[in-house]
Amino acid sequence: MAVRVTHVEPGTIAAQLGIVPGTELLAINERPLEDFLDWEFLTADESFVVAARLPDGTETAYPVRRVDGDSMGVELAPPTVRRCANRCEFCFIEGLPKGLRKGLYIRDDDYRLSFAYGNFATLSNVKERDIARILEYRLSPLYVSVHATPWEARKVLLNNPRVPNILEQLTRLAEGGIQFHCQMVIVPGLNDGTVLEESLADLWALEDAVLSVALVPVGVTQFSHLYTGQSMDEANARLLLDAVHRWEERALEERGDRWVYGSDELYLLANAELPDVEHYGDFSQIENGVGAVTSLRARVHEGLAQLPRLDGKRIGVVTGTSMAPLMPALLDQLTVATGAEFELIPTENSLFGPTTTTAGLLVGADIRRALDGRADLDLALIPAECINDNGLFLDEEAFIAVRESLPMPVFPSYDFIDALVPEGDAAVVPAA
Repeated sequence: MAVRVTHVEPGTIAAQLGIVPGTELLAINERPLEDFLDWEFLTADESFVVAARLPDGTETAYPVRRVDGDSMGVELAPPTVRRCANRCEFCFIEGLPKGLRKGLYIRDDDYRLSFAYGNFATLSNVKERDIARILEYRLSPLYVSVHATPWEARKVLLNNPRVPNILEQLTRLAEGGIQFHCQMVIVPGLNDGTVLEESLADLWALEDAVLSVALVPVGVTQFSHLYTGQSMDEANARLLLDAVHRWEERALEERGDRWVYGSDELYLLANAELPDVEHYGDFSQIENGVGAVTSLRARVHEGLAQLPRLDGKRIGVVTGTSMAPLMPALLDQLTVATGAEFELIPTENSLFGPTTTTAGLLVGADIRRALDGRADLDLALIPAECINDNGLFLDEEAFIAVRESLPMPVFPSYDFIDALVPEGDAAVVPAA
């Protein structure tokens, strides 16, 4: 076993030792390295010995003494991702069309990524040695896709008759001091009603080990070929919100925080008002769509004073259909602050179909369709979430190519403020 170095930061301990890209790190104090977790935790001491194999095949050992927590200065090749053994009907990967880049079809279910990046994992592929590692390294908190605690219901939801008993797993980890943020994707008729109540009661009984629980309504695309359940309509969403309100009232009274949260999508489907900033505490599940809209509203409000005057400018704002009803109030604030005219451009998803309404899943073709020929706009803003770190939309379109094909400057934006506030002396919008 070994982990491979991909980059060495100049001037760091690794550079001084002579470690170079391509070096394989074999062991720390004779303990073999399996992945980045071993490296991070076993090099946390002040002194240790690194066994390594250089790119030319030479094996050597480096005594290391770290002063004041100096960085080792290496970047490691990403680990082989653990694949998911479940076949959930509502799985997003199962709802992807054919022909996208290969990486999108990887169904990860990796407790290491749960700890390191907040990815949700079902723990259904966790073995005894994994439990031991989680406890030894205190990988806490973990983000866990519970969906249901009753074992038989969970087998059906995950479409996996061999899935382990999640309640036994969580209990054992909790006894070892591990905490969790949990999510439940709710499928009407499968894990709502009595199954939901039993699941919440089981998680509540784990006391402070369960930091939060998010209820997320099932969402499917036109390609979700496995899904046979009911869709999440307003009536079902309202019943779920009733459960959220009952449990959060209890949690506030007995523990001082809300504990259970409905995702933004749940509130939107229920046609209910979204809570204010104080409701979400530290926004621990914002990446799961819990409080994202409220956070956006707060960031806009806080940033209004920074905005320049843009009198006479026309700015298009592309968004998904679910966010469209919430945008006018925000755009009105931007209009008052800048003097610009903002035009909302709700856009249907051409790749996943009309049931996929999230702005962050719009693709390059959608942006082209929304903005092509709009020479009347001085500027257009699009959701930054729909572009990955490599500048690509989900349909493989490059943002740069899309931007160059359109008649106006186009900027990705998370909260409007990030795109409209000038940096230094740069003009936000070209002069007319």
